[in-house]
Amino acid sequence: MVPALFAVSLLIFAVVELPPGDYLSNELQELQSQGEGAGAARIAFLRKEFSFDEPFLVRYAIWVGVWPGANGFEGLLQGEWGWSFQKSKPVSEVLGDRIGLTALLNLATVFLVYLIAFPIGVAAARRPNGVVDTTSALLSYLGLAIPSFLLALILLTSAHAWFGMTIGGLMDPRFENAPWSFEKLGSVAAHLAIPALVIALGSAGIMIRRLRANLLDEMNKPYVVAARARGLNETTLTMRYPLRVAFAPFVADIGNLLPSMVSGSVIVSVVLNLQTVGPVLLDALRGQDTFLAAFILFFTAALTLVGMLISDLILAALDPRIRLGERSSA
Repeated sequence: MVPALFAVSLLIFAVVELPPGDYLSNELQELQSQGEGAGAARIAFLRKEFSFDEPFLVRYAIWVGVWPGANGFEGLLQGEWGWSFQKSKPVSEVLGDRIGLTALLNLATVFLVYLIAFPIGVAAARRPNGVVDTTSALLSYLGLAIPSFLLALILLTSAHAWFGMTIGGLMDPRFENAPWSFEKLGSVAAHLAIPALVIALGSAGIMIRRLRANLLDEMNKPYVVAARARGLNETTLTMRYPLRVAFAPFVADIGNLLPSMVSGSVIVSVVLNLQTVGPVLLDALRGQDTFLAAFILFFTAALTLVGMLISDLILAALDPRIRLGERSSA
C-alpha cells in the first residue's frame, strides 16, 4: 500500500498542477491590475514560503515531506496537510469534521448497498424471471436512470413535510459549530439516512444484477447439481456452496465502492449542502487551491487502498482457495 500511495500521490500532484498558473499567480495578476503593491508583496512572500518558485519534483517532495521546505520538513509524512489559499488557513482546519462525516457517510452508504443488494440478489437468482427478479431489475434501472440529486430533493422535501426535518445538511443547523454530544450524534444519524440511501441506490442496483448473474452461473455447475441430487435442502445448498463462490466478486467491489461514494456524491453534497469533502473539492479545483485539492484526492486514493485491503481480508475468510499459506515442498 505504501508504494502505491507514493505513486498515486505523484499522479495526483501532477494532475492538480496541469492547469496553467496557480491560485497565487491568478491572485497576483488581479492585484497588479488594481495597483495594490502591498497585496502583491504578500503574494510574492507566499510563493517563496510555499516553494512555488521551485521545480515540480521539488514541490512534490516538499508536499509529501521527503524534502525540506522554507520551514524544514512539513509534509504529509509529518502530519501537515498543507495550506488552503482560498480559506487562508491550514487544510486540516478547512476539512475539520468533514473528513469524519465523509467517512461516516461512505460507511453508511456501503452498509446500505450490501444490506439492499445481498438479500434481493440472492432471491432474484433463486427464482429467475420471478416477481422479485423482475421488480428488482425495474427498480435497479430506475435507480441508475434517475439523477441522484433529484431523488434526494424529493425525499428531503417529503421528510420535511411529513417529519419536520430540516432540508439539507448532515445535521440540524444549531449543531454545526457545537461540540460533539449524543444529541448531535442523533441529529447526524437522522439526517444521514436520506443522503446515504440516495447515493447507495445506484450502486445497489448494479450489485444486485452482478450477484444475481454470478449466483445463477454457479447454480448450474456440476457440484451444485450433484449436491442437489443427493437431496440437500435448496436453501442450505445455496448458502453452503454456490453463494460463497458468487459472493467473491461481490465483496471485491468494496475497494471500488468507497472512492466512488466520494466522487459520486459531489453533486448530491453540493445540492443538499452536506458537510462532506465533496463541495470543498469542487471549490478547490475551481480556484486551483493546490494543496487542498491534492489532499482531498489523496484521501480518496487512501480510501481506495483501505477498501481493497478490507475486501482482500474478507475474501480470504470466505474463500479458502485464495488464502496465503505455506508453500508446498517440491
